Amino acid sequence: MRAQALPKNAIEQPSLVIVYFGGNDCIPPHPSGLGPHVPLGEYIENMTKIAIYIKADIILRGYASWNSRRALQNVDKIFPKNAIEQPSLVIVYFGGNDCIPPHPSGLGPHVPLGEYIENMRKIAIYIMSLSHKTRIIFLSNPPINEELIKSKSDKFGLPPRTNEVIRIYSEACLDLCREMKIKAIDMWSAIQKKDDWKNVCLMDGIHLSTEGSEILRKEILKVLKEAEWEPSLYWKSMAVDFGEDSPYDIVSPDGKGTINFSDFPFPEGVEWD
Repeated sequence: MRAQALPKNAIEQPSLVIVYFGGNDCIPPHPSGLGPHVPLGEYIENMTKIAIYIKADIILRGYASWNSRRALQNVDKIFPKNAIEQPSLVIVYFGGNDCIPPHPSGLGPHVPLGEYIENMRKIAIYIMSLSHKTRIIFLSNPPINEELIKSKSDKFGLPPRTNEVIRIYSEACLDLCREMKIKAIDMWSAIQKKDDWKNVCLMDGIHLSTEGSEILRKEILKVLKEAEWEPSLYWKSMAVDFGEDSPYDIVSPDGKGTINFSDFPFPEGVEWD
């Protein structure tokens, strides 16, 4: 990632900043197919960066096992209002841990539905107050493969989360977004549109596979394209840093000039719309 604290005169126009803020509980394979598995937020960072890698700074703020309660307690530390530059977009995902069954001790990630809704409301209000240009997208809970989860013993002796409870939290998140006029991605429905989604979109019954994460990536880019935001965050509409023609670009086939690749999508063959 590029440094976040560039002096104002370092570039002609300040870069757009996009932040993923959420739990670290979805772990698909690295998009390169190499190396260890990486968190969902990092996957979003990597794949979104390919589309707009010269147009925005992508920042990951994903925290292992976090729920909406802990997110609300720390949102002002993660997004201080006195920051030099505020994000243009924050993609928020909490709820997957909130809906885990409660532990008899009262400990653990479970957050009651009513509190979850109010926590998400307060998080949205705070993030949108950062600046007039700060936009927000909420992600709802994706479904799980209950059969696979039930086949695994729970070392804590607790009943596993169920799709019925996950659906309730997912719908509550979407209802809140409609009420607050916040852009949202219905991951509950998007994942289930895929044939054999339980085996194709989930790597272990809960965490998104590469295929599941690809669905999410496309949904994010769809929202960015359709949103009537000013300035637009659709990758084709975003300005490019240092996008002017240069004699140092690749020489054209006729040898008489150069080819400006600064606004070309990369890699070829990937659908960004």
